[in-house]
Amino acid sequence: MSIEIPSDLHLKLRNLVADDLLQLEELMEKVYADIGGAWPRESLLSLFKEFPEGQICIEGNGRVIAVALTVRCNYERFSRVHTYQDLIGRRERIRHNPKGDALYGMDVFVDPDYRGLRLGRRLYDARKELCRNLNLRAILAGGRIVNYHRYTEKLTATEYIEAVRRREVHDPILSFQLANDFEVKRLMKDYLPEDEKSRGFATLLEWNNILYEPEGLAAEEIRKSVVRIGIVQWQMRLTNSFQAWLDQVEFFVDSMADYQADFVLFPEFFNAPLMAMGDQEDQFSAIRFLARYATPSLEALSHFAVTYNINIIAGSLPVLQDDTLYNNAYLCSRDGTVDMQPKIHITPHERRDWVIQGGNTLRVFDTDAGRIGILICYDVEFPELARFLGEEGMEILFVPFWTDTKNGFLRVQRCSQARAIENECYVAIGGSVGNLPQVENVDIQYAQSAIYSPSDFAFPHDAIIAESTPNTEMALIADLDLDKLVQLRHEGSVTNRKDRRPDLYQLRWLPKNKS
Repeated sequence: MSIEIPSDLHLKLRNLVADDLLQLEELMEKVYADIGGAWPRESLLSLFKEFPEGQICIEGNGRVIAVALTVRCNYERFSRVHTYQDLIGRRERIRHNPKGDALYGMDVFVDPDYRGLRLGRRLYDARKELCRNLNLRAILAGGRIVNYHRYTEKLTATEYIEAVRRREVHDPILSFQLANDFEVKRLMKDYLPEDEKSRGFATLLEWNNILYEPEGLAAEEIRKSVVRIGIVQWQMRLTNSFQAWLDQVEFFVDSMADYQADFVLFPEFFNAPLMAMGDQEDQFSAIRFLARYATPSLEALSHFAVTYNINIIAGSLPVLQDDTLYNNAYLCSRDGTVDMQPKIHITPHERRDWVIQGGNTLRVFDTDAGRIGILICYDVEFPELARFLGEEGMEILFVPFWTDTKNGFLRVQRCSQARAIENECYVAIGGSVGNLPQVENVDIQYAQSAIYSPSDFAFPHDAIIAESTPNTEMALIADLDLDKLVQLRHEGSVTNRKDRRPDLYQLRWLPKNKS
């Protein structure tokens, strides 16, 4: 800074108004003395009139000390090569397209006496917020490379840009733009011929609005940004009929639908009470007796999903296929479709006592409330599975589980929290509580259902969205903001997904088992 900043400096971010015109002209003359000074007065007045929300300034103790001037433009036109003159109409009037689907950053400039306060960053952030609020596709800008004249004998313009990108060379404009998440899309010649410092070159810079939703989408194409999910911490209780068990299921579906939940999650083996109606002496036969109820259970659950307008995740049901027993989770969507995710990794108990076989398919499900994955209990303890789902765009991972002791629960809990961080997604876990003394191997339960988030500033400080009371039958309901995941994946404090090193290691699903 060329002068000492007053200790009582008060900054105010606001839109420019016509009364600021004289101060604006003085500031432009000061900053742009090398390329012609201030714009014509009529050009500035037209911006105030045609797009007032795009003209942003920072006022310091009553004076304009930093400015961002912006217009709307057609993305397809100005994402290609152009010159500064393409933005200027007759009589030096700036071309503003009120129906444009992008912002074009005409200029950002700061009073030299106040540089060092990061005022440019404040203006860029305000411009990004404007882009989001107007639901525009991107911000475009032609950026000067004002230090290039010092390197013309050593570097071509393209080499100079790469050197700045690698931080081998500092350019006050380009370095700043790269630090503010702008990407160089191309180099433009003769953008501003009178710009001797840049030798007439400019970079075409772009910042993409990752929250942009194209207008005119059909209802079924509209992306839901806030999703409400419900988790049933299910009480295992004895039942004397299939209908009595089904009535209990319907009660919770109805309750969650009353709260307008998009999903309701039931735990693993939530139909286990039905085993009490069969022979308990032979566990191999008892679990296969339970499998008889898979088809009527799915038919009823699908009917509930449509009737109550809610997506139901049937934690898991044992299913017999060609004399082989599987442990499958089902997604009963409110449009009437039913999808299946098998448990892939089988626990020693399931393999030894029930002779359950692991499935071999894995997929992400496209729903009307986001892209989801389902991993049953033990599966969440294998990070490779969640990574595959994450690479396919999973936003919410549902983990129905059954654990009998706290140490078993803690394995599921800790691994679920890790999956949320690794894959930058939400993870919802749902288990069962209570006792079934007349059902061998399902006699005690331990659970504390919860919803976990990534760990960053946009989320709760402990990365826990909601958590149930341990070992108590209850319903857990929470809203999940999917837009926060989009922002995290691009602008988070850390970006785990983006920063993986595929040049060093890769994950591969064997093609013969690809679902």
